[in-house]
Amino acid sequence: MRPKKSKPHARARIYRATPNNLRRLAAVLRRGGLVAVPTETVYGLAAHALDADACARIFVAKGRPTSDPLIVHVGGWRELKAIAETNAAARTLARAFWPGPLTMILPRKSVVPDIVSAGLPSVAVRMPRHALFRRLQRLAGIPLAAPSANPFGYVSPTTAQHVRDGLGDMIGHILDGGPTAIGVESTIVDIRDPQRPRLLRPGAITRAALEKALGRRVSEGARHATPATQAQLAPGMLSRHYSPRTPVELHAAIDRRRAAFTDTTEAWLFFARPTGLAGKNIFALTPTGRATVAARRLFGTLRALDAQQFTRIHVELAPGSGLADAINDRLRRAASKR
Repeated sequence: MRPKKSKPHARARIYRATPNNLRRLAAVLRRGGLVAVPTETVYGLAAHALDADACARIFVAKGRPTSDPLIVHVGGWRELKAIAETNAAARTLARAFWPGPLTMILPRKSVVPDIVSAGLPSVAVRMPRHALFRRLQRLAGIPLAAPSANPFGYVSPTTAQHVRDGLGDMIGHILDGGPTAIGVESTIVDIRDPQRPRLLRPGAITRAALEKALGRRVSEGARHATPATQAQLAPGMLSRHYSPRTPVELHAAIDRRRAAFTDTTEAWLFFARPTGLAGKNIFALTPTGRATVAARRLFGTLRALDAQQFTRIHVELAPGSGLADAINDRLRRAASKR
């Protein structure tokens, strides 16, 4: 089920972060409008989280099925307690990682509209650390629902221009906060049962970090999502997501000889820059192999390669664990044919 389609919006305007612009955009949010906003992870498409009609506009603009829930971004602990049932584990994680790129799944309170949680009795909550996002939210004085600001299923946006390229005809307002610092979406942990925390989506906050904070094992949620028509517990769990239009093929390690001699209509994206190998179809996520750089450049690089009309994008998986798990999660979903 999807909300009814609406007419395309006038071409989106990108706003600099002036005091007057922030006040104007806060007013847009308070009256039920949409504003694309920067966070430390990716750009989000924000609306008043407790206004069902405002949140429905997010689904229309993105072409997002209502079975895929939204994350509610809060400005403080009091705001969290107004929308969700908390517990000791949630308090521990909030003290350790908020504000920051961690989303928690908790039982929701009735004030949260069904459309936000896909009709489920839970809600995804996060407190971003991005200073500009926090300034805008303080001015608006409301919790903000904000999934990634891109057409549903496409590569997530990490700059204001990415948002305009994808949703420029569907929304009117984009706040420019520069390139995002992390580049992949937040870690999501299901903490409804504090004795059995589950990692649903890897991100910059690793499972090891969660386990250290909680003092207990964090299990890994199911890799295979329920069908897209069924309510999802959290966003980012569908088998195919974050996907360019160009087919993506994954490699544990790219065969350098194959990359060197394959037709140049196919792109080869190494994790780290390969020495002694160059060409107009040879690319790398990071010069030195640093995962933080690779994560920050991941979505922008996929978008750029998609725009070059290669017939296929070959991508090398990130080695190791931690942030590499988040990078590889996005790549596996981008490459999924389902």
